[in-house]
Amino acid sequence: MFKKNTLQSLLMIVLMVMQAAVVHGATFWFDRSESAKQGHLNVEITQPGEYQVWVWANRGSDIDVIVSNMKSVIPPKEGEGAEYTWRQGETINLRQQGSVNLSVRENGQRDTPTWGMLVLTTDSDYDPEQVSGLFQVFREVPDCTHDRRCDSVRRLRQFMEFERCDSLNEWEQRAANLRSHIKTLLGLNPPPHKCPLNPNITGRVERDGYSIEKVTFESWPGFLVTGNLYRPLGKKGPFPGIVSPHGHWGEGRLADDERGSVPARCINFARQGYVIFSYDMVGYVDSCQLPHGYGQELENLWGLSVMGVHTWNSIRAIDFVQSLPDVDAERIGVTGASGGGTQTFMLYAVDDRPKVAAPVNMISGRMQGGCICENAPLLRIEHNNIEIGALFAPKPLFMVSCTGDWTDETPFNEYPNIRSIYRLYDADNHLDTTYVDAGHNYNRESREAVYTWFMKWLMGKPDAGHVSEEPYNLEPDEVLRIFPNGLEGHPFADVTAEKFTAGRIAEMQTWLDSLDCNSEFGLAGYRKLIGEQWPNMMGGEVPDRHDLHIDRRSRAKYDGYQVNHLILGRKGKGDRVPATLFIPTRVSEPSPATIIVHPDGKRALADIENGQPRQLVQKLLEQGHRVLGLDTFLTGEYHSPLAKTERNRDESLFTAYNYTDTACRVQDILTAVAYLFSRTDVSEVNIVGLETSGVDVALAKPLAPQVSRIAVDLAGLDLSQNDAWLKHYFVPCLRRLGDIRSALILSAPAPCLVQRAKGVSRERIDDAYASAGAENNLTWSEDAWDDSSLAEWLND
Repeated sequence: MFKKNTLQSLLMIVLMVMQAAVVHGATFWFDRSESAKQGHLNVEITQPGEYQVWVWANRGSDIDVIVSNMKSVIPPKEGEGAEYTWRQGETINLRQQGSVNLSVRENGQRDTPTWGMLVLTTDSDYDPEQVSGLFQVFREVPDCTHDRRCDSVRRLRQFMEFERCDSLNEWEQRAANLRSHIKTLLGLNPPPHKCPLNPNITGRVERDGYSIEKVTFESWPGFLVTGNLYRPLGKKGPFPGIVSPHGHWGEGRLADDERGSVPARCINFARQGYVIFSYDMVGYVDSCQLPHGYGQELENLWGLSVMGVHTWNSIRAIDFVQSLPDVDAERIGVTGASGGGTQTFMLYAVDDRPKVAAPVNMISGRMQGGCICENAPLLRIEHNNIEIGALFAPKPLFMVSCTGDWTDETPFNEYPNIRSIYRLYDADNHLDTTYVDAGHNYNRESREAVYTWFMKWLMGKPDAGHVSEEPYNLEPDEVLRIFPNGLEGHPFADVTAEKFTAGRIAEMQTWLDSLDCNSEFGLAGYRKLIGEQWPNMMGGEVPDRHDLHIDRRSRAKYDGYQVNHLILGRKGKGDRVPATLFIPTRVSEPSPATIIVHPDGKRALADIENGQPRQLVQKLLEQGHRVLGLDTFLTGEYHSPLAKTERNRDESLFTAYNYTDTACRVQDILTAVAYLFSRTDVSEVNIVGLETSGVDVALAKPLAPQVSRIAVDLAGLDLSQNDAWLKHYFVPCLRRLGDIRSALILSAPAPCLVQRAKGVSRERIDDAYASAGAENNLTWSEDAWDDSSLAEWLND
């Protein structure tokens, strides 16, 4: 996890990122990995005296520690034992207060660093080995945890298997969960308010057997969906309606070449007797208010994404088509190719009105859609297009694939998998496929196959046979375009990305404020609406004890307690969470256990200066508690003492396929909860989140109702502002679902201590606890509690 460096003799080792550090009392401890770039450390000496020098280093290394031009020589250590060991150097006499320079040099040619930790102390009896035993899991070599989440990145172009279902009940439960997941991550649960469409239909032209019109309508107030409406001429309605999103062809809904022609399919569908609406993707052709790449971290935090906008536009497109007097509102179909194929199955995943569907060249197990508009954050971490495509069962679904793109395996992989779901419904004949020898397309052969399917199932003519495409004439752009000069002449030219985002956030804030736990909606309603979406967003769960993988590495014995050094994880997941479990040796009966989470990891459970557990741990041990310290994701021993671990983020759509760091830390807390409950000596579990880790604990509690009580330090952060969430706790959709307020509401009625809260309104949280009949279980403090008071509260 660290880079090899060639270290020359007399080379000054990099010691600290910061320019200065303060010795706390008379002991100073730091890791080499904390000293990445500045070259030397200015140490502020507050207590002059004789300083012992200790280095945790390779036995064979020859090291000099230089402090204020005085040198402490640490020669190689002879004998057997651990590869790395604590070694004491010559004493250095620092006679004056003030700033001194400190550096380390490694003598001799070295391919890798040879030391990991360094201690300066005036305590002649100080034993760093005993101190490191309070928190150090990797005690013999300078290692780190090697958690798979740091290195293994799930990707867009990674083959994904379909998980078999053996019963209809199993599938329908899975399908319901998947639909809920999709709705949450697209910002559609609850759906936005349906404003009046205010449709504007203009520019009608009549051709041989069909007409074309220009259409705009509002999917949100002041935000237009743009497109063309094709209708039959010379036929009697009402007609079936089709909504038809286009794909990533440069000309969008105007695209016309051998690979695919949107006008060709619309003209032919209209001649066959359908009313078909072809509409723009965001940022294409006449949809010019938002860029196609709309939706970065700020928007994602509020559940806003270009994929969510697309899907809502498609829902409103059905509303528009159903509103037309010549359309049979009960016969609605949807078809599109490429990105339009993705929009096709995302639409029917969240809207049950389509009766027939044909997603073209997009249901694949090895490529999930290459654009941001097909990859909402968190959407495909545990899911893929095969199971999303299967959500249409048992309604008539036609799968088009080809030899020249990522659907080249569809006939013998994706199609049979989806067919297994149709068989559960005894609806084999409602699914079919065609395989076209061509590149990525919606070409004539593909279109004719879809015409035939729609004629059978949407037109209700099962015996019509093959439907061929008739010749068509392409209209000039001016007949089809609405805003050929971009926002010039646009009635809502001022509703651009910034204003659109602000409007949606304001709507969501108003909605959140309306969720009153004292009203008829109540705490039960809050749990159903927000609580059921929390796993969709956070992804975490308390694993079953049989799914745990526990690696006990070593133990250290102390007076009255022992410390077990552990690595916690889940089978098959590759997560490896370093932990230390403090066990009072005089308590034999099952007793409470308390998890303590700190941004510095389990090291924060040690009082480095006096070589003892910090007071909070000591008090809890005296009260009979087991105490578990964690290095949650990317804290503590996720890093080697020699170098920091960096997470591999080499995927342009990272958050669509991988959990964020915050979500990983939440899962680590939940894994720790499961571990403690798996122990026979634990009667209940509490969690304490100190400093900035308090928010992680609050976010975890709704997923761990079995936890008895939580203490949450909000660290004085202004959590009413987006910046705190973007910088410290980024999880897509988190602010849309109420962030810290919802986390604490969903914690009711469990006893909860909140300290150092800023910018968090407690009114709704108080209401939730009152609604649960547990007003006294919520304790709120603007100041930080000391360790003794916190231990007393935990034992109350």
